[in-house]
Amino acid sequence: MKILIVKMSSLGDVIQTVPVVHDLLKQFPDANIDWVVEEAFAPLVHRIEGVRRVLPLAQRRWRSSWWSEATRLERHRFDQELSLDSYDAVIDFQGLIKSALVARSARLNPDGFSATYGNRSDECGYEWPVKWLLQRKMRMPSRIHAVARYRLLAGLTFGYEPQGKAVYPLFRSLAAKRPTVVLAHGTTRADNEWNEINWIEMGRRLIESGQSVALPHANANEFALCNRIAQALGDKAEVWPLSGLAEIMDRIANSVGLIGVDSGLSHMAVALDLPVVQIFSQPRAWRAGPVDCSYQVAVGGKLAPNADMVWQTWQTVSKEAGLSTLSQPLVY
Repeated sequence: MKILIVKMSSLGDVIQTVPVVHDLLKQFPDANIDWVVEEAFAPLVHRIEGVRRVLPLAQRRWRSSWWSEATRLERHRFDQELSLDSYDAVIDFQGLIKSALVARSARLNPDGFSATYGNRSDECGYEWPVKWLLQRKMRMPSRIHAVARYRLLAGLTFGYEPQGKAVYPLFRSLAAKRPTVVLAHGTTRADNEWNEINWIEMGRRLIESGQSVALPHANANEFALCNRIAQALGDKAEVWPLSGLAEIMDRIANSVGLIGVDSGLSHMAVALDLPVVQIFSQPRAWRAGPVDCSYQVAVGGKLAPNADMVWQTWQTVSKEAGLSTLSQPLVY
């Protein structure tokens, strides 16, 4: 069986779709699974065990030069790559017109079909015309966690019921753990941000408890913030160099945990099974926050939590994960 997953963005949403691959291979061990994804997130999809072929596209970049010769050539090459195979099932996990059009353009085997969501779920992206663009429309509950929604869409498409905790089949480096907690402050949404003073306070408390802190960044503004935080904290704070997604993933995997806003990096830490405190400043933790794990906890909601609340939650998470031993200066 050949299956094409269409889930192009964003980073957190792509990560939360990863358990579908594990579910599908559990049902169909010999399945060939391909994945269409935005080019920026292709390095992550290359790390998913069980994905045969990654088809990167660049709709975000193409938008600014859609009719230029260079963009037309890139689009043509993507269409050629997409047409190399025909599929028994093409599933649009994004539920938007742009993703449905990509799914619709994939070649189907004689008995093949395409599928997507048949309705909107609360706090989930959805554009109703998709149900007319693809063949099968799967009815979703109005209130459902994002990971459960992706898994349910695949289950309804193929007639099975997803079972058990979500499994993220990600390859990762096997380097020794470092006594470092990642402070993932970066976000593309202003309403997700957490106050700089809070990040400095959190870093101070972590350092006083025997940890060091790491500060990733993705652009000039985030780099400037990292430097201000590091300057306030001293030599126990490390600003990571600007890196590709695969390297960032390995760096996070080799840390002892992460405190971060609702963003791709905090979802990555969840997928890597690290201790996580995920900070929410909107009432959607029920849809996107960590579930089914005592050392992965969402905090906040309608309003962002203060530093005391996040610190108390981190202490609870640390205890659940047995991190007290990791703060000792011996084996890592």
